[in-house]
Order: sequence, then C-alpha cells, then structure tokens
Amino acid sequence: MFSKSKINDPAPKAKEAPKPTATTGKPGAAPAERPAGTDFKASAPKAKPPASVLSSDLTVTGNMKTTGDIQVEGTVEGDIRAHLLTIGEGATIRGEVIADDVVINGRIVGRVRGLKVRLSSSARVEGDIIHKTIAIESGAHFEGSVQRQDDPLSSSKSAAAAATKPAGTTR
Repeated sequence: MFSKSKINDPAPKAKEAPKPTATTGKPGAAPAERPAGTDFKASAPKAKPPASVLSSDLTVTGNMKTTGDIQVEGTVEGDIRAHLLTIGEGATIRGEVIADDVVINGRIVGRVRGLKVRLSSSARVEGDIIHKTIAIESGAHFEGSVQRQDDPLSSSKSAAAAATKPAGTTR
C-alpha cells in the first residue's frame, strides 16, 4: 500500500563501532554468563559430594541408606547401604553392611556384602563376607565364612541358593 521512497533515505553509514553489551558495558566484549536455568547447553558433570562422616562420639541406632559415600568413626546399630563405606579404626557396626566398596579398619558384627571388600590389619569382623573381590591384610581378625559371588549386592536368598545349587538339579 504505502512504500517508503529511497530518495529521502540517508546514505549508508560507515561501519559502526560495536555497541556496549548490556551485561559487561565494554564494547565488543562477550556477554557474561547467563543466569542459571537460561542456558540450554549440556553442563559439566557435577562434582561428587564428599563422604558423609559419622564422628567418633556419635552413636546411630537405625538403618542408613545412601548412593554416596559414608565414613563411620562412631557406633552404628543397624544396617548400612552405601556406594563406598569406610569403617574407621575406632568404629563399631552391629548390622549388615552392603556397599560397592567396603574398607574395614574397625569392627563389624554382622554380614558384609560388597563388590570389593578390604580388611586392613586393624579390622575385626564377626560375620560372613559375600564379595566379588576381597583383600585381607596380615593381622586382620575374621570369624565367619567367605563366599564369592558375581553379584554380591543382590540380597535375595534365591541368588545365594542359585549360586550353591548343583548343576543338573531342579527344585
């Protein structure tokens, strides 16, 4: 309908200097980082949180479960499930321990289930150990049985029964 006449338009300007950005105020500077939630690019993996530490003067009664790491220096009366569980030299646990990696420097009274189980020379274990790999240092005290399983973290009785069932039999 209406069109603008090019006769009245001023001549094209020479290349303009970069305008200051809204976030930095400096000409040509890259924009500052966007506020959280506005950036849609894949972010770097989050840093693994530090292990939860139960100090030596702490007594816990009850079960604990985490996907993270736990370091026990005190006393726990209950079951513990974690990714990495470290039992300090002065620590005592009365209950079942289930973790991908178990490092025992203290005392456990109960079953230990882990992919990797390590008993240091100061370890005192009274109970069965079900593991994929195990290391026992000289001087460690252990009373119980040791059983290797490909999946020691599965707590089902059927997995243990299947592992010990003779070949060719049916139930």
